[in-house]
Amino acid sequence: MTKALFFDIDGTLVSFKTHSVPQSAIDAIHAARQAGIKVFIATGRPLPFINNLGGLEYDGIMSVNGASIVLCDGTVVLHKPVPKDDVARMVDYQKTCPIAVAYATDRTAVVTHYNGKFQEVFDLLNLDIPEAVDPEQVLGMDVMQVIAFFSAEEEQHIMGSVLSGCTAQRWHPFFADCICQGTSKATGIDAVCDYYGIDISETMAFGDGGNDMQMLAHAGMGVAMGNASDEVKACADYVTDTVDDDGIAKAIVHLLLDK
Repeated sequence: MTKALFFDIDGTLVSFKTHSVPQSAIDAIHAARQAGIKVFIATGRPLPFINNLGGLEYDGIMSVNGASIVLCDGTVVLHKPVPKDDVARMVDYQKTCPIAVAYATDRTAVVTHYNGKFQEVFDLLNLDIPEAVDPEQVLGMDVMQVIAFFSAEEEQHIMGSVLSGCTAQRWHPFFADCICQGTSKATGIDAVCDYYGIDISETMAFGDGGNDMQMLAHAGMGVAMGNASDEVKACADYVTDTVDDDGIAKAIVHLLLDK
């Protein structure tokens, strides 16, 4: 019996074409909650960047790839910020290598060394560019996520010597989401399960990107969207249709509501 559903946002709940949740998904998730199933958002976005869920009903948000979990009543289930030493080293690194970085807390986000790639990604996500600040201003922030625009080739060096207390998760070639080491959407599911006394076998997760792969493999049932890559689909137990072709609703009806 499934007791909890976990949904990625971009490319899963929200279409990159419409930047909104299809009504079919809103209706299917409402029906699942009416049946007593808990619903959680499971996204790489930090809380300040979650602006596109519309009328969707849910019980809590797992943001920044599992490092922060907040229930709708304000209860904080998990809060694991980026180590302050890592933030300080990143600020120092930017003095000699001015790569573009966004630093996000649970309340706000700022940008340092803005570039054109930044604009392209934020347009893709339908987000406004955060305020640009001097990197030194970041040092007093409770940073939950470092969104760093470095290449896959640069990643090994930066993650080894600069953000050594972090894990990098990438769903786009331009940048990586860097969060506290030892956290992921899979560990976030475990934290929710521990809080509610739910067994991992009673969970179902939906995703489409590289940062969803651990979650899809870990959940009791992993559902990959039709728009996911073959690598992501290989981690799932079931492949549904695309986000724009009612993939969420079709999977919920087939796997849950028709039972």
